[in-house]
Amino acid sequence: MSLEELRARLDRLLSGQDLAKDRRARAKGLHAALVEFKVVVGQSRDALVQAERELVSEQRQLADAERRGRLAAEIGDTETARIAGEYAARHRERAGILERKVGVIRDELAYSEREYQSLAAQYQAARGPGSGPSPGAEPGDLSERELDQLQVKADREAAERAAKAQLEHLKKKLGK
Repeated sequence: MSLEELRARLDRLLSGQDLAKDRRARAKGLHAALVEFKVVVGQSRDALVQAERELVSEQRQLADAERRGRLAAEIGDTETARIAGEYAARHRERAGILERKVGVIRDELAYSEREYQSLAAQYQAARGPGSGPSPGAEPGDLSERELDQLQVKADREAAERAAKAQLEHLKKKLGK
């Protein structure tokens, strides 16, 4: 789910007439939105790491192409120097694009984190006094720690299901 879709869903949730009257329903809706926001923030962090890796790789390739061009020029190999210059220009352009991409992802991540904090404050206010789960708390009223534990458990179960499916596929393929 994209940040825009999540924001639109949150806006619908917060503008709902029935949720404004029912504090528990509003809190549950905010909690669901918090969980989704946390996923979006995690995806943004992953995208940032990937874009930074690509940028480092591109900068390394640019430095290599420039070095090759200089070496070729020093020995008088004009054809190799020309080709190295073309590659350097391509890598320079790509590195510039990736630098802008990293900047945009950082800005979007910062925005998402601010929105998440704002939403978390709204959730705490909707839940009422006290920050921990009350003795009669609903299953949807989870602390951040409990939410993280559930996410880890869900990820582990998904990985196990994927491994079992792959094993079954391989068994079927081998005729066992």
